[in-house]
Amino acid sequence: MRSALAYTPGRSPLHRATPGAAIAYLGALAVVGFVYSSPLVLIAAIGATALAGFAAGAGRAVRASLRLAIPLLIFMVLVNAVVTHRGETILVRGWNLPVLGNTDVTLESLAAGATIGLRVVAVVLAFAVYSACVDPDRVLRALRPIARRSAMTAGLVTRMVPLAAADGARMREAVALRGPGAEPVGRAAMARRLVEGSLDRAVDVAATLELRGHSLPARPRRRRERSRDDLPLYATGAAILALGVAARVAGAGAFDTYPRIVIGAGVLTLALCAALIVLAGIPFGVRRWRSRG
Repeated sequence: MRSALAYTPGRSPLHRATPGAAIAYLGALAVVGFVYSSPLVLIAAIGATALAGFAAGAGRAVRASLRLAIPLLIFMVLVNAVVTHRGETILVRGWNLPVLGNTDVTLESLAAGATIGLRVVAVVLAFAVYSACVDPDRVLRALRPIARRSAMTAGLVTRMVPLAAADGARMREAVALRGPGAEPVGRAAMARRLVEGSLDRAVDVAATLELRGHSLPARPRRRRERSRDDLPLYATGAAILALGVAARVAGAGAFDTYPRIVIGAGVLTLALCAALIVLAGIPFGVRRWRSRG
């Protein structure tokens, strides 16, 4: 059983481009999530990243990341409502407790927590699409001449984490198929067996790497990789960053939660939201136009 977040080969621009181009494209969408607090812009950034993921054939990764990120969003909304009691719109009138103090639940605190949660969703989604579309071996080859040991560690982590998740899924499936009469297996036993299997695999991988000469001190040659999909991804990433910064300076995406919720939904903000969706689809449109030509 393959993890939804594991790299899956494909023919989309994110798969065929060099890692730097894919990182520039997805990183620009993630940066928008950090720069803006407006729910409108954050939802547009999430939609643009999800559009890129589905267009690249990483729909399973998009759905899996949303299943992970949406509960985090709800959790952050609840935590912020309990911790922060600022705001003028009181939804639930609480009490003054000795330790917690005022326990009123305000609409403004819920909105502030939702903003933080939406930012988390945007970043988690970008990393999920990256994990599913960018080949870790190509990342390793690109970083090996610069930081050999760090590149090796990062490449192995991106490979081993999805494998460990797949091993855990297979073990849970095997436990479920044992039948009702079998002795139940606790989580501690499952975790212990998963760790033991991971250690065995680590020893095998280390022996394989040693046989392939990765322990030798020789400095590898730097091989440049180029792709026709690099330029559209770099250009789109730069356009998203430039547009996001320029629109922010111009006043787009205004959003305040305290003391009252004030959200900017003017023409500039709506145009920015629409532009993020359109720009996210440009590399895939260029790819389709080239394939037809």
